[in-house]
Amino acid sequence: MNEKEVAELRRRFRQDRSGISHVRGCYVNENREIVSQFDQPLGVMTQEENEKILGLLKRTLSGTLGKNLLDITFTTQQVVHGEEHKLLMALRSSELGDEEAIQAFFQKVISSVTLEGNYMILLVHDAYDVPYRSQGGDKQDDASSEVFSYILCSVCPVKLTKPALSYYVQQNEFHNRTADWVVAPPELGFLFPAFEERGANVHRALYYTRDAGNLHEDFLRLAFGTQPPMNADEQKET
Repeated sequence: MNEKEVAELRRRFRQDRSGISHVRGCYVNENREIVSQFDQPLGVMTQEENEKILGLLKRTLSGTLGKNLLDITFTTQQVVHGEEHKLLMALRSSELGDEEAIQAFFQKVISSVTLEGNYMILLVHDAYDVPYRSQGGDKQDDASSEVFSYILCSVCPVKLTKPALSYYVQQNEFHNRTADWVVAPPELGFLFPAFEERGANVHRALYYTRDAGNLHEDFLRLAFGTQPPMNADEQKET
């Protein structure tokens, strides 16, 4: 994927543009145990909560191509017979409704991701009615070239804030603010399939890592069945 294609999808993650109807996920503790699972409709959230959850997901499409954002390519053999590709296709085609595929995917992430402390696995599905573009590049919003159906996964650490002194305006008083658990921006994630040339390329995925020097190689091997590419530091050294 190129920068324009990534930017076009990033613009989807707004309340007035997104086709995301619900968020599936699970909360994992430091012992790699699923504490809880959820399937929450965005319609029951407030506007502020909607914006924050979409903002978190949007971060999975941020950073520099070739460093934070990496193209993952599946071989023809993987697309035809590979278990990893078959699982991703099941999540996408069922719009996250295939419970067996969901649980299998959660276990893949938990068994391969090493993060300090607790974290959340977030999964969403979207169907983007891609606007038609003429040969001259003019965009026509009332004409669609195809519907781009995709899933996006974000793995977000859950961190404990520090106690602090806070000022409450309505009471006109200072009070202690107790420590609380908050969802941090994603550490890693991916988009499947890739959005290329105005459509879906099921032979590719777009992978995100917050730290360009840490690709989370075990996750890449287990989730995509591929050998990790060189990270940014290794590329620079080479």
